[in-house]
Amino acid sequence: MAQQFLKHNTASSYDISEWKGEDIVMFQEDLQKQTKASISEKSFYSYFKNSSEKLPRVDILTLLSQYCGYTNWNDFKTKHSSADFAKKSYEIPKWLWFTSIGSVLLILLYFLIPVKHTFTFCFMDQDRNQPITKIPIDIIILNNRESPFYIKSDSSGCFSWKTTDDYINFVVQSPYHKTDTIYRIASSEALERLKIQTDDYALMLHYYANGKVEDWKNRRKELSKIIADDVTIFQVLPYGLGIEMYTKENFINTLTTPTRSLKNIEIIESRRLNGQIVKLKFRVRS
Repeated sequence: MAQQFLKHNTASSYDISEWKGEDIVMFQEDLQKQTKASISEKSFYSYFKNSSEKLPRVDILTLLSQYCGYTNWNDFKTKHSSADFAKKSYEIPKWLWFTSIGSVLLILLYFLIPVKHTFTFCFMDQDRNQPITKIPIDIIILNNRESPFYIKSDSSGCFSWKTTDDYINFVVQSPYHKTDTIYRIASSEALERLKIQTDDYALMLHYYANGKVEDWKNRRKELSKIIADDVTIFQVLPYGLGIEMYTKENFINTLTTPTRSLKNIEIIESRRLNGQIVKLKFRVRS
């Protein structure tokens, strides 16, 4: 009501309860002008100057409603009730605010915190279709964002690798198996069994060096076939004592002598060319 009056008039205060005599008179005149009716000064003091818990009479309420642009008091109540209801309808409960904010934070954390993928592989001998458990497989992780990392397969012939990358790139190698490079993308599979090829020449040499073969003459012939004449052979001595070089003949003689000193040979590296071993590096397990 005060706002309606102040659209075209001035008063000593925006608060209607602080209006004085001149303000009240001007209001009565404006009310008369707009509605062709007015309220007494006593009514003004009773309902606007003093705190009153009782509403004015309906005829006064209708008059003031018309002054503010409404048809009557019922029209005022109906439209204000709808506005209040609409306002309340758009008020979002606090629990919904907290839930929404929490959901947004979780989504942000999901994208901001790197997710770690776990890759697990177990190695199988391709020819025998058996797990490779007796010979550790050397693994070199080659993921671009990380320096090369060297690990070995465990006693069950497996290894696991955790990374924030969604792929793994690694090299597998051993003295008795062919070197291979593996690339895998993260998937739902918890474990993959990888078949790798055996280096038959290196494995045969290992068998001849450590096996219980009584036919010495036949063993010498087989070794002579798989070892090249110009082969480079050296033994890595224990305790950092250096290396010991062998010729092809000396190496075969030492392996095939019943009282041989080379027992429990462990091949460290072998290379072959044209179907023959051209380089061999080994140590003897104590």
